[in-house]
Amino acid sequence: MQSTKNPSEGHAEVHIVAASPEVARRVAEVLRRCFAATEQRSYPAGSDGGTRLDLTVDTTRAAEPARSWLETSRSAQDSRPGN
Repeated sequence: MQSTKNPSEGHAEVHIVAASPEVARRVAEVLRRCFAATEQRSYPAGSDGGTRLDLTVDTTRAAEPARSWLETSRSAQDSRPGN
């Protein structure tokens, strides 16, 4: 069952759909190296197989290289006209 409320400030819900549980876990592991994350939850992705993996990442506790990317993207967004 999917949550209908938005994640708290600085957090993002991530939904990974892959052909196998191993592929989904590898993608989640990369995200965990960049961001603090909740324990993953996995579900069948559909009748034809596959896996859906859900987790929440905390962008306020980012590690490198995500921290550098977030800071750069915030600076670019702040310098846009109208911001």
